[in-house]
Amino acid sequence: MSAQPSPSPVPPRRLRSGGWTAGWSLKLQINLLVTGLMALFVAVLLWLQIDGTRSGVREEIVAANRVATQLLQRVSWIYASSGPMGLRSFLEQLGRVRANDITLEDDQGQVLWRSPRPTYKEGREAPQWYARLVLPPLQRQVIELPGGRLTVEADPSRAILDGWDDLLRLASVGAAALLLLVLAVVALVGRALRPWPTLVAGLGRLRAGDYHARLPALPGYEAGLIGREVNRLAEAIEEQLDARMRAFEAERRLQESRELARRLEVRTDEERRAIARLLHDEFAQSVTGMRSLAHGLQDRLAALDPASAQAARLISQEAARLYDAMQGLIPRLTPPALEELGLADALLALVDRSRSLHPQVQLEWVLADNAAPCLPRLTPEGARALYALGQEGLTNALRHSGAGRIELHLSAEAGPPEGPCQFLCLRVGDDGAGLLPESPEREHHGLRGLRERLDALGGRLQVGPGLAGRGLGLTGWLPLAADNAPMNESRQPGSGETRS
Repeated sequence: MSAQPSPSPVPPRRLRSGGWTAGWSLKLQINLLVTGLMALFVAVLLWLQIDGTRSGVREEIVAANRVATQLLQRVSWIYASSGPMGLRSFLEQLGRVRANDITLEDDQGQVLWRSPRPTYKEGREAPQWYARLVLPPLQRQVIELPGGRLTVEADPSRAILDGWDDLLRLASVGAAALLLLVLAVVALVGRALRPWPTLVAGLGRLRAGDYHARLPALPGYEAGLIGREVNRLAEAIEEQLDARMRAFEAERRLQESRELARRLEVRTDEERRAIARLLHDEFAQSVTGMRSLAHGLQDRLAALDPASAQAARLISQEAARLYDAMQGLIPRLTPPALEELGLADALLALVDRSRSLHPQVQLEWVLADNAAPCLPRLTPEGARALYALGQEGLTNALRHSGAGRIELHLSAEAGPPEGPCQFLCLRVGDDGAGLLPESPEREHHGLRGLRERLDALGGRLQVGPGLAGRGLGLTGWLPLAADNAPMNESRQPGSGETRS
């Protein structure tokens, strides 16, 4: 029986890769991630330091403005009482005022006095870009005096330099800490990912077909868990492969046994036909000759020797019974109607012959309408197997069941909806005593032989109740495919009784 076409395999879905980091190792990605986070943390610290410096410079400028305001109040009094030279003497005594540059000029713009340069961290300046980053807008105050002017301008350069030094110190400490943390992370990540090459090697061995390989106990929770799951996967694959190999070997042995049984059945049929020809052509001729000779001796000795004539008559009768027995045995060995007319006519001839020998039993032969178109697709081996089923079931029912009614029913069962028929079904049922435990042992051997014969052709034999729930019913299914493929569970016909 031809197998149904299998559905086309669904292609496996491939997961999308991880974008621009797909070609990077996990170790590199973790190191870069941790390094980036730590660098961001250090950058935030540096920015907080710069912002703190900006706030400090702003406070310095505010404080310088307050000092300048107080200075203006004092300068106006000194200038009113002592004039420009008195103011100069005051400023020289005053020296440098906190974070302020003070310049005294006359009316011609000549500088009479200028604040001395700061001595704190003398000779050093913060970079211009850093100064512009933290320096707020400066305010310049010019005081017009009779005969000159006084200019006061904030100078937060020392506060900016202090901020710059603090920033350098923080950056140095942060860089050192970042380097140490990066080295520690690299070491820890490398240790944590050390089992991964072992995992990759194990998976590679599985991909190469080495399902006996097992991974050792790996350090780390995740690696150990993955290693155990990989080992379980290998065990599951190995068990499935072993099960499939065992199933394949069992199927192969079953196919071989079926093929051997089929060949043995073909050989047995050939031997039966040879024996039938030998019985018909040789033994039957010899028995007929013996009967003719005995009949002639009986006629000649009837008047001369009555005792011898009686012996010749007995020989003639035994030869006639032997001839009749051989003629009854020949159809059992190879039914002529099966070879010449086909299964349906051969079964009909079997039923007619049994009616003539057993007129007290009601024999019925039913050929379903759907069976006739399917009979040409039946192979010779299949026809002989179904004929043997009908012959064995009819013989057992007539000899041992005490049945009053026996029915042979041949039908076909279709496959898919509106598809061609796939099975021929022959049922032999009676209303007798059934298959009793005290039945002759050869009956059991006969049923076992029928089952093996149908199994070898991919068919199936079912033994159940007969007519009206009584007696014995034998039902045989046989596939009509050219190869007579074995019937699996999904393709077997239903187990219910087929009624006429």
